[in-house]
Amino acid sequence: MENRGEIVIYQADSGKPQIEVKLAGDTLWLSQRLMADVFDKDSDTIGLHIKNIFSEGELLENETTDVFSVVQHEGNRKVKRNVKFYNLDVILSVGYRVSSKRGTQFRIWANKILKDYLVVGYAVNEKRLQEQSRQLEELKKTVKLLSNVVDNKELTSDEATGLLKVIADYTYALDVLDQYDHQILEIHDTTAEELFRITYEEAMKAIRGLRDKFGGSSLFGNEKDDSFQGSLAAIYQTFDGHYVYPSVEEKAANLLYFVIKNHSFSDGNKRIAAFLFVWFLEKNHILYRVDGSKRIADNALVALTLMIAESKPDEKDMMIKVVVNLINMRN
Repeated sequence: MENRGEIVIYQADSGKPQIEVKLAGDTLWLSQRLMADVFDKDSDTIGLHIKNIFSEGELLENETTDVFSVVQHEGNRKVKRNVKFYNLDVILSVGYRVSSKRGTQFRIWANKILKDYLVVGYAVNEKRLQEQSRQLEELKKTVKLLSNVVDNKELTSDEATGLLKVIADYTYALDVLDQYDHQILEIHDTTAEELFRITYEEAMKAIRGLRDKFGGSSLFGNEKDDSFQGSLAAIYQTFDGHYVYPSVEEKAANLLYFVIKNHSFSDGNKRIAAFLFVWFLEKNHILYRVDGSKRIADNALVALTLMIAESKPDEKDMMIKVVVNLINMRN
């Protein structure tokens, strides 16, 4: 691997040579030769201890080693070599085996270095996030201003007008991404009144119609078990007399999720889920905007379907929030 990370200097006692210690990936790294210098032992002894640490199962080699590119002096030449380095877990294990005094001294130093590194790293990261948020807010304000200009003033350049509209159109998407990154995405601007309630009979009829229209195989829409009925029932579940998913958008998003994840059919689960999702929205009169355009584009529907299919179970709530925010009344 290429040389990466920072270098910090360790010096055990006055008069002892300084040792360059690598700092990367929230841990410290030393080569076998450098460990020998730290603990004042020959390299072969350090190598034997490392071998025993791994053979005894105290640590796993693939989790505690890495290869760094370093410059070495060979005679009068400087040569770049790939050298195996060991992280702090290995270093401390070796330290306990060779010399408790030197091991304790290095451990105290290493913990202080790591604490300083993590605190500074956190501060830098927080500053970066704050700067990104500030820039995003400025962008949204600028976009709003530009959008007003487009609405109120006729521009001579079609290209300029188109550019401004594109920026204005995607401000909401930027906002959604920002909220997603900070894990603060919420459900809002949804439709409370439900015009259509999906039933098992109607859904199966629609699925058969989809199969006949597009020439699907006999396995398309063939139920493997009763889980599809469970998916439909799940979107209408209640707690204390209230729907768990109160809005039309939330019901639609959960319908898409459940049908994809339950794999109720022998073939076509993702296509069926996507079809029922837009069919349900259309039946409730929210698939299209007032101007007749689609509330969710074809490529967005494909992306959402695949994203849900690949998502982990503990990511369900965030998946639902993403879907709802892409089909709510702000779109």
